[in-house]
Amino acid sequence: MTLEIGLRGRATMRVTHDKTAEAWGSGDVPVFGTPSLVALLETAAVNAVAGCLAPGETTVGTWLDVSHLAATLVGVDVSAEAELVAIEGRRLTFTVVAHDPQNKIGECRHHRMIVTRDRFLAKIQGKQ
Repeated sequence: MTLEIGLRGRATMRVTHDKTAEAWGSGDVPVFGTPSLVALLETAAVNAVAGCLAPGETTVGTWLDVSHLAATLVGVDVSAEAELVAIEGRRLTFTVVAHDPQNKIGECRHHRMIVTRDRFLAKIQGKQ
């Protein structure tokens, strides 16, 4: 596959207690937490470009502008769909929308950078 605008990716998960705001400490209610929503949105973006990068390359998230629009209860399945909307050098821009069976629960604009995995890991090893 070729890296091109319009690529789409999807991610799904079931809301379990460990994915709630209460479990994350981002709130005190047992509903799908924003940290878990962010992970779902990022996973959809990663999946959009899976198989389209050069050998040894990966992407890392660098920016998100997220709206968490509706609460979702434990036991409910949620999904997200990402679309690659811009390629600027090594920066990829995605729009991502998440739903539960009844509502749009979140949306974001997300940037990921293409990096060489080994060089990226070697660089951060020097920080320790």
